[in-house]
Amino acid sequence: MVNVPVARSAEDEKGLFRIATGAGVGLAAALLVIVIPMGFLLVASYAATGFLSLHQTALVDAIALLILAGSLLFLFSLFLYRRGFAHLRKVDSRFWVASILCLVGAVGFLLILVAAVVIVGSADSFLGCLQGRPTHALSCLRSGEPLGAYTAVLGFWLAWLGGVGIVLGLWTGSSRYHTREMGVGAALYAVLLLVLIGPFVSLVVSFPGVEYLLVLVPILSVLAPYFVFRGARPLAT
Repeated sequence: MVNVPVARSAEDEKGLFRIATGAGVGLAAALLVIVIPMGFLLVASYAATGFLSLHQTALVDAIALLILAGSLLFLFSLFLYRRGFAHLRKVDSRFWVASILCLVGAVGFLLILVAAVVIVGSADSFLGCLQGRPTHALSCLRSGEPLGAYTAVLGFWLAWLGGVGIVLGLWTGSSRYHTREMGVGAALYAVLLLVLIGPFVSLVVSFPGVEYLLVLVPILSVLAPYFVFRGARPLAT
């Protein structure tokens, strides 16, 4: 059976435009909060002098500031996705769940912002506790700034649920508008959500092979919004 394209209303076009814009902002956010900081951390972790020296407090501050700026962009991206799904739910009720989960995710990113501010304010004590063990990052933060640690954990899981909302919304959009690129973007986002669980758990319990997952995170975080943008942007015009 040949799929017949859905006639697009003004709400369809507004929703698709916001989804495409959210994907573009999400791509920029991924570079700031995931790709660049992880590049710094990987280089530092394999350096001959160890993960981070006491002279590299500025590096931690820089990474935290990048996470802060990237989280703001992720929050804006999630807002745009939610607005897009809010427009589309007026023409298709299947977008309701995605819209609600994106709102939950926005709360999560606000909590991550709070945790990033805490890290900036306690970089010296954080480095002293870390002592070359990046997998102990969460426990070090918990011992020095328990409020920041628990805020980061709660923020991560709420933001993760927001990611589930994006996957559901994009998958529904791919089905409704018969765009393969948006479906690929949804699948890549879904894989990214699964992959993110590993590195996050490794902050609490170290296990072999987590470095391979860390390599996948920046790749998926860039490819997913790229395909969504390619799929949604032509439909929004």
